[in-house]
Amino acid sequence: MTEHSPAQTIAINVLTSLRQIEAADWDACACPEAADGGRPLDPFTTHRFLLALEESGSVGPGTGWDPRYLVAELDGMTIAAAPLYAKGHSQGEYIFDHNWAQAYERAGGQYYPKLQIAVPFTPATGRRFLTRPGFEAMGMSALLQGAVQLASENGLSSLHATFCTEAEAIAGASMGLMPRRTQQFHWVNDGYATFSDFLASLSSRKRKTIRKEREKAQDFGGTIQCFTGDQIQPEHWDAFWIFYQDTGARKWGSPYLSRQFFDIAQETLRDDMMMVMASRDGQHVAGALNFIGRTALYGRYWGCVEDHPCLHFEACYYQAIDFAIAHGLARVEAGAQGEHKLARGYLPVPTHSLHWISDKGFARAVERYLEAEAAAVNEEMEILTSYGPFRKEHREERQ
Repeated sequence: MTEHSPAQTIAINVLTSLRQIEAADWDACACPEAADGGRPLDPFTTHRFLLALEESGSVGPGTGWDPRYLVAELDGMTIAAAPLYAKGHSQGEYIFDHNWAQAYERAGGQYYPKLQIAVPFTPATGRRFLTRPGFEAMGMSALLQGAVQLASENGLSSLHATFCTEAEAIAGASMGLMPRRTQQFHWVNDGYATFSDFLASLSSRKRKTIRKEREKAQDFGGTIQCFTGDQIQPEHWDAFWIFYQDTGARKWGSPYLSRQFFDIAQETLRDDMMMVMASRDGQHVAGALNFIGRTALYGRYWGCVEDHPCLHFEACYYQAIDFAIAHGLARVEAGAQGEHKLARGYLPVPTHSLHWISDKGFARAVERYLEAEAAAVNEEMEILTSYGPFRKEHREERQ
């Protein structure tokens, strides 16, 4: 597939494995800001993270996530790439289209397989159209045209780009895709020097509640520690796999990630991770796993083998805030859903996706739905924000 311009031809290649592209070429598009040895803005679109999913069998044959990575080349240089997958279901996406699939198939169509530009199992906002600096508009246009062409030529129902940036959503809408607006809860660092500074921005009642929750969690009879990089040891993964399986069985029916993913993570991803472990009587009893970006901490997984009051809030939310403050990170993204996060300082923020549907009549119906949904999301975000835990004067300062 190619895109023609008066002077340039961009070639679009479809790869079935990240082993077919050099990590340096992929990361030149995914995380050019890390070329100086620093952290990537988005740890999830790096070659090493996506390859870990692939080589651990978490994506690929039998998973319903079949890699079809798009790579755009100009004069032999990789200028853009996209983590594209052929999907046999709608699991592990967190921006839900199950109702669309049911309606499409009731009307006599075949919704699956579809194409998905996404980071599997990862509801974290980031660029989905990865472009080398200087090729942003050209690269995104080429990738989007290539993805739509791939869907059309194979008779697929639809193409979706989930948890893209707002800028990508705007650009994609101008190219004819349908934008969708949903929401998550994020904690924003307003220049706090300590956790106490954060508490001071809250109303008195909320401040007292959080202090009590932290005290209860710390009194569970053991210790709570954070580990990063080389501090993370194989024994931690043995325990965390048990936690992850328990949570996965309750939430999704079966875990998305394989055990081998965590072994690979120990080798190639541990510098991107912050793990919280709660231990009692020499045994790890609960844990939370976070990924570290250049400006944000991303909460991903939690699990436990013992229930203790408020330990979940401490491990997932308050330890994350502590870490973000200590390392000067701008925000904590705590994953999908969860209005209970609101009382703990995590406020609603919009998330974005793009959608293309081959059937024009069905696309018009979805477009009407998305317009109504966006209005409802905007109203809900406004209401939830007004119920946030911050003092009135602090809310006004933020606005």
